[in-house]
Amino acid sequence: MKIVRVIARLNVGGPAKHVAWLTAGLRDSDWDSVLVAGSVPPGEDDMGYFAADLGVQPIIIPEMSREVSLKDGKSIWKLYRLFQREQPDVVHTHTAKAGTVGRIAGLLYRWLTPATLMGRPRRCAFVHTYHGHIFHGYYGPMKTRVFLNIEKALARLITDKIVVVSEQQRREIHETFGVGRAKQFVIIPLGLDLNSFNGLDQRREMFRAELGINSDEILVGIVGRLTEIKNHELFLNAVERFKADNVESKVRFVVIGDGTLRSKLESLASSLGIGSNVIFAGGRRDPENFYAGLDIVALTSNNEGTPLTLIEAMANGIPVISTSVGGVVDLLGKCETPSQPDSPYQICPRGISVTANDVASFAAGLKYLVEDPVLRKKVGDRGLEFVKRNYSKDRLLDDIRALYRALPQSASPVQNPTVAKQGVESKLRPET
Repeated sequence: MKIVRVIARLNVGGPAKHVAWLTAGLRDSDWDSVLVAGSVPPGEDDMGYFAADLGVQPIIIPEMSREVSLKDGKSIWKLYRLFQREQPDVVHTHTAKAGTVGRIAGLLYRWLTPATLMGRPRRCAFVHTYHGHIFHGYYGPMKTRVFLNIEKALARLITDKIVVVSEQQRREIHETFGVGRAKQFVIIPLGLDLNSFNGLDQRREMFRAELGINSDEILVGIVGRLTEIKNHELFLNAVERFKADNVESKVRFVVIGDGTLRSKLESLASSLGIGSNVIFAGGRRDPENFYAGLDIVALTSNNEGTPLTLIEAMANGIPVISTSVGGVVDLLGKCETPSQPDSPYQICPRGISVTANDVASFAAGLKYLVEDPVLRKKVGDRGLEFVKRNYSKDRLLDDIRALYRALPQSASPVQNPTVAKQGVESKLRPET
């Protein structure tokens, strides 16, 4: 089976790793996979090296990138010509931009053929994966409404299956925003190479020594691109609030990642008086080392799919604290409030959940986690067990193979609305 996988860009983040793993893993006697990617814009780190390390050489379409532009027409045309050349059985798009230009090119590919006159469009199935979505937190109301209407149209006209990474994400995209039909959705959680995180104890001191962190200090890290949607400003303001209330605490903080907001965030840390407590470590390529050196992993995003950084933290047995957004809800599990009825945070089986964009909530939850080493150990162990059971790379590959084999490659959803049968759903949905 020939698979053409399309992503807007291989920038730092979970989607780039995801498509690289899938492309490399679906290359054998039964599968032939091609990865197509756009260009990484200035200010973002390129993760093309990750694909290269797996032996994946993507086809680059320079005109395809994150932002809407006049170049999108050229991207669509190039993808259409590429589909003609590769003649895929399945086109699988990832992220919003690739999902738009890839499926519009797919409409052309499916219907611009002489056989269409006889009611026989080209045989090819189209799948789209939502790693997150842009329906809130990214753009203003008018622009968001336009993008939402485009997604609804593409789901109806050219999409055989819609993959989401969690049940919460399915509810949000389908039930809240009205995208797609219920039978189009398949839940396939993310997967990662768990073997890369073996030997935690041996690697712990490497990263801490590099940063000058003492063994008796608690190191809190936030991992991710320095962009607006990740809301690092909340993290820094929460650190300032935490330090003001806990002057003597031996807690240090590290920001791991790079992006266009780095200088602004460094200036904010300085103005808040926490410059000596917060280390900006920049973009790094060694998650197997830096996670091992952390005691707590934080996430402050305004919007997420299922954040890979939390899964990687759990894979290292590290307790997490996160804003309650997107697929984070499924990762942390069903939460219970502490004994105080007015508590601004919730204690969950696998971490602390706090209100989005609420400095007081985040600072209070962080204080609670810092001061309770027994809780840190308990939620860290639960997270590790949960990830081992649900988020292996092998399970991801098995789920995707099952999805592709169940696809109706010969039918068009325009011709036959019943074509989007339930198919094969992942048996390993995240537990609550």
